[in-house]
Parts: sequence; C-alpha cells; structure tokens
Amino acid sequence: MFKHRYFIFLFLLLFSVSCAWAEAIPARENTLPQSSSQFTRVDKTFVSQGDKLKAWLYLPVGISNPPVVVMAHGFGGQRWMRLPAYAEHFAKMGMAVFVFDYRGFNDSEGKPRNYVNPERHLQDWDAAIAYVKTLDVVDSRRMALWGTSFSGGHVIVEAAKNPEIRAVVSQVPFTDGMSTMWYYIKTDPLFAMKGTYHALADLFVSPFTDHRHNVRIAGRPGEAFAMMSKQDTMAGLMNLTGIDEKEFEKDNFCPGNIVFTLGLYRPISKAAEVACPTLIIGAETDSLFPPTGPKKMADKMKNAKYISMPMNHFEPYVGEPFEKLVRVMGDFLKSNLN
Repeated sequence: MFKHRYFIFLFLLLFSVSCAWAEAIPARENTLPQSSSQFTRVDKTFVSQGDKLKAWLYLPVGISNPPVVVMAHGFGGQRWMRLPAYAEHFAKMGMAVFVFDYRGFNDSEGKPRNYVNPERHLQDWDAAIAYVKTLDVVDSRRMALWGTSFSGGHVIVEAAKNPEIRAVVSQVPFTDGMSTMWYYIKTDPLFAMKGTYHALADLFVSPFTDHRHNVRIAGRPGEAFAMMSKQDTMAGLMNLTGIDEKEFEKDNFCPGNIVFTLGLYRPISKAAEVACPTLIIGAETDSLFPPTGPKKMADKMKNAKYISMPMNHFEPYVGEPFEKLVRVMGDFLKSNLN
C-alpha cells in the first residue's frame, strides 16, 4: 500500500496539473435583496468541523413545509456569485433553497483562507445536509442537491452516500481529476510543469510555517501562473461576477497544493452508486475540462438525464443559456420533489 501511494505521489509530482475551475473570490459584502412577494431569505449559521459557516435559506411565500434544494458553489466561488439567481427562481416555483459557503470563504470561518480542497468541501456538504434535516420549516425528506463545476462533482459524491436524496442537478461538472490531468499534460505541458512547481512549493512551506504558497485562481494566458488561464476565463468571470478586475484581484488566490488534490479527486467513480434522478448539463466548448466528461459520467448512472449546449464553462450563469437552463432545472427539480 505504501509503495502504491508513493508511486501516485511521484506520478503527480512529475506530471500533475491544476484543473481548477469556475469562480474566483472577490471580497464583497452580502447586500443582495433578501425578499420579494414570492419568497423570503433568512440568514443561517451552522457548524462544520468546529467552524461556523454562513448560509441563506430561501423560503417560498405561502407554502408550508416545502421541499428543499441544497446548493453551493465550486472552485473558489462564494454564494453571492449568481447562485441567488438560481435560488430565487426555484423559490418562486415553491421550493426552499439552502445556499452556503465553504470554510474559509466569504463570511464563513475557517483557515487557511480560500483553501480549495475536495475533502474539506465534502465535509461541509455533509454538515449542510445534516443541518437542513434539523429545520422544521422545510420538508427535508424531499431534498435535492444542486452543484456547478467543482461542486457539480461534489453533489454526485454526496448523493452516492446519501440514498435518501431525491434528485440532483450537476451543471458543467468536474468529473475526473485523472483524465483532466492528462488532458492538460497533452495540451499544455508547460502549464502542467508550472502547476507542479507551485504545488510542491506549498507542500514544503505549509508544514513549517503559518503561511501558504498561494497561486492566482484566474488570469489570462501569458500572465503570472493561474489555475484558470484560458482565453475565455477572465471575460467570463467578469461577466459572471459583475465586478471589475481590481476588486476581483483582492482575493484572487488559493493555496497551491490544490494541484495535487485535484488530480486524485474522481467523482465519476461514484456515479454508478447514485440511484436518484440526476440532471447533468454539459458545455460543448468547455476549455477548462474535457468536454466529454459530463456525458461519460451520465452514462455510468442509473437514472441520469444528460443535456448539452454550445457554450463555454462560464456561460451557463448569465444571459440566454441561464434563462433556458434554469427553467429546465426548475421543472426537473419540481417534478422529482413533488
């Protein structure tokens, strides 16, 4: 077993690559509208591994004990970053929505800050699901999970170990660290080598100091190394977050060892264990992940519906793709939760 682990480490040491995704973490106050004639939004706090995590609970007006959708962002995302648009749509359809931030992000407690780690994220999902089950204002027996990009993989893992989950939506999901790693090695070997360097730097610094070796979450090709640096990355993120680049750069960082942990994270390995109806959405021009990954994951599942659109990784959140997909998601969730 030790030799096997040592081989994996050396493999990643030589070839690993960051395959990070989606939204960076601009520091911003949570000043979004909190209610309308069709829903109310309540601030919530729950605990994961000893840290207090912040969340919003959207409740549809005039509906007693509605079904509930648990939702969180992906790589580097905070809950204010377009997730309210989905939550409000679902709440208007009669579903409660619980939207939370991971440890170390936004106004949730936890150190190191902006630490993207699959195991930590899944622990926070566990805590969120357990907390929602204690709420007497929702019907937690009718619970669905919603994830996007990195969390699109998390919801598959969570549904596999929680058979009571009634439905899952996985938007442009991260599916397989190993295949994504090879995708980057073949298409951009220099990027892979730089990612390995930064991961090693963090690996050697973090055990001996209180500091981390951080890398940028997002950037442009030719700039300082960033986990996401495709041609469409920065424009997509600016359109998604609605802020300028100066504000964006304030928290555009994460610890570098994510390069190694992502390589070993494989939500697709749990796909066959998911029994509930699952909607998987693929992006046909995704440049961050192999665009064939979501379809491969759907094919392994017992009860999956797969749809794709001619869009890149950042386009589902706004404009025409959002308007189309949010209606499809809402109808899917409502039919399976009612």
